[in-house]
Amino acid sequence: MKGFLLRWLINIAAMILVISVVPGIHSEGRLVTVMAALVLGLINATLRPIVFALTLPLTVLSLGIFTLFMNGFFFYLVSKIVAGFVIDDFWAAFWGALCFSVVSFFMNLFVSPQGRFKVYHYGGRGPGAGGHTPRDNNVIDVEAKVEDKDEEGKNG
Repeated sequence: MKGFLLRWLINIAAMILVISVVPGIHSEGRLVTVMAALVLGLINATLRPIVFALTLPLTVLSLGIFTLFMNGFFFYLVSKIVAGFVIDDFWAAFWGALCFSVVSFFMNLFVSPQGRFKVYHYGGRGPGAGGHTPRDNNVIDVEAKVEDKDEEGKNG
């Protein structure tokens, strides 16, 4: 539940940025923006997988470009559902959806599915060959040297 709320807050922040940056997208207030972010999240969670599966051949033929138009359509659909959230034309919805996707993608990189912020630390002094030790177990240290102690004992 905490992860859902944090991702919703990220979507709200992305929606506020889109409204302020992309011309042709307007909102009558913060509550309308919050509702638009919620409706867009619900559409992306429910309707998007179905439409994506039905249009998969077209997506493959267009090398994925059709997905951008599909996202623009869903963004435009939100303006028809939420009163007070206005998108002037499809191209504003297209650029708004693209901007929203990029911003929310980069912001969601730092959030785990459990709703915790992920922070990666690199650097510092440690036993690694490069003078650093990764502090996250999911990071592969390509400079580390692996020694087999059993083989050294047999040869020496």
